[in-house]
Amino acid sequence: MTGPTTEWRPDPLLTIDDVVAWLRKPKHTLYAWHSRGQGPRAIRVGNTLRYRRSEVERWLDAHTDPES
Repeated sequence: MTGPTTEWRPDPLLTIDDVVAWLRKPKHTLYAWHSRGQGPRAIRVGNTLRYRRSEVERWLDAHTDPES
């Protein structure tokens, strides 16, 4: 008997509006971060930016203040 199999699922791609709502930052801030190489890493799909949820979470972890 084999154990349960986990079906691979791709990391969801978030729209810029999804990330704006999540981070509560203006859209122009995310575009500025992207053009400066700052902020969460994005993927250009055609004329739009998409963000892997895991990349946004990784970026948030890297920019979280250390516990005191």
